Amino acid sequence: MALDVTVPDPPSLRGPQSRGAYESLGTEEPEPTDDYRRDVVRVALREGAWRDAFAEWTDHTYLAAAEFETAVGLGLFEAFDFYWDPAGEDVGYRAPTVPDDERDRFPDGGANGIDEELDALGRTVSAVLERDYLDGEDDAEFDFFAEDEERETVAEREEDEA
Repeated sequence: MALDVTVPDPPSLRGPQSRGAYESLGTEEPEPTDDYRRDVVRVALREGAWRDAFAEWTDHTYLAAAEFETAVGLGLFEAFDFYWDPAGEDVGYRAPTVPDDERDRFPDGGANGIDEELDALGRTVSAVLERDYLDGEDDAEFDFFAEDEERETVAEREEDEA
């Protein structure tokens, strides 16, 4: 049976700074860009990716409504972080976990189950973002893949040199 609850607001994505924003990197850029592209991901979440992924997740989660409401009260859904991972060229995420001082609110080791379900939601949101909102077909709108199209792969360069 699906979990029948109100969809919480999408997270605001307050993850770590962009790698280019750290002074210790000695970047030459006067205004480093956000290579994690949270601004683009945030817009996609607000435009429906969060709602769509949440609906998909609620069809399969084994959380009870009371557990869900406790997780909402702890701010766990707001604590998610989604970002573009330039190394993996995909949408990454950091799922929150139940804080140690709150784990007793879920008896019989239930906090571990909450952590697992939050991770499952993170995977679902990441997949929906990639599949339905940030796919390569909307390159100009999201600009995720424009840089990649300009670069030659190592194999192409080796082939040109041969």
